[in-house]
Amino acid sequence: MDFNLKKLTSDAGVFFTRAVQFTEEKLGSAEKTELDAHLENLIARADCTKNWTEKIFRQTEVLLQPNPIDHTGARIEEFFYEKLDKKIPSRTTNGELLGQYMLDAAKDFGPGTPYGSTLITVGEYQSRLGGAEREFLQTSAINFLTPLRNFLEGDWRTISKERRLLENRRLDLDICKARVKKAKQAEAKAAAEQELRVAQTEFDRQAEVTRLLLEGISSTHVNHLRCLHEFVEAQATYYAQCHQYMQELQKELSRYPNSFASNANPSTSATCPSPVSSATLPGVSPPCLASSSTPGIAQEPSGPLKIPDVQQPSTGHRKAKVLYDYDAHDTSELSLLADELITVYTVPGMDPDWLVGERGNQKGKVPVTYLELLS
Repeated sequence: MDFNLKKLTSDAGVFFTRAVQFTEEKLGSAEKTELDAHLENLIARADCTKNWTEKIFRQTEVLLQPNPIDHTGARIEEFFYEKLDKKIPSRTTNGELLGQYMLDAAKDFGPGTPYGSTLITVGEYQSRLGGAEREFLQTSAINFLTPLRNFLEGDWRTISKERRLLENRRLDLDICKARVKKAKQAEAKAAAEQELRVAQTEFDRQAEVTRLLLEGISSTHVNHLRCLHEFVEAQATYYAQCHQYMQELQKELSRYPNSFASNANPSTSATCPSPVSSATLPGVSPPCLASSSTPGIAQEPSGPLKIPDVQQPSTGHRKAKVLYDYDAHDTSELSLLADELITVYTVPGMDPDWLVGERGNQKGKVPVTYLELLS
């Protein structure tokens, strides 16, 4: 194995010396050359930029590709293509895959059936949504992720390298200052002062190089601002396309006959809204329910059901437990107390959300939702 033992020993000595120097600076027993305020501010700003750019970059990756380790191995594949410096091939999105599954299912179920034809329509729109997503991912990766990655893997590495070199120049300068102070003889002091001048020149030169690089962070912000606008524009375009596709899909589906309604009972296929207040509900059946005239029930063509005139049927009465307190809204209703037991029954023509309740000599309409039927 070929290596320079002398250089290795020298590097180890420098490392040890600087470790001691760092320790002494922390303890305050060694002199430390401070950077000027402007350079310190530039360094702080650069660190802040790097930290937040890295967080934004990582979270954007999560947003665009929430499952990096999925069955497609997407992130691993991208890693190899990046290392080989080759273009990443276009990948099928989940929406496109779902659309293809729906189209394949429609072939098996029969494209002429209601379910099969609907699957075809929905599958085509799912494929369109997936295509819009793929375009959005590609645009965002090129216009937003790539500039951020280039900064982190290019510009920032250069800045970090120059900052480390500046720190080494500062340590060399402080060592030379310490040697000048320790020199007793004139010859040794002159040599130390010469080394100090050289170290000071190298430090100043490196500080200027570092300063120029750090001032370039402002240009980085301008570039990232432009990229951010392009990212938002891509998002807006993507969501607008999705909204348009979904509106078109809803219109398409509204043209299909409501085939699943044919399984319902024709006499009960129409439903009536639940009453808000019993005072506004007629006792007779709404237009959507069939009504009939039954002996024992006094009805008028357009009048409400008169509870006092209702006669209890010989069968169909049940016991019910009251779940909540209920205050009657008018004289046709019966007030209830939680946990009490009452007798309930229904009569033809009465709203299904209500029952006739009896408690002793009291009688009135009661809401079904307030009851637990026992028998």
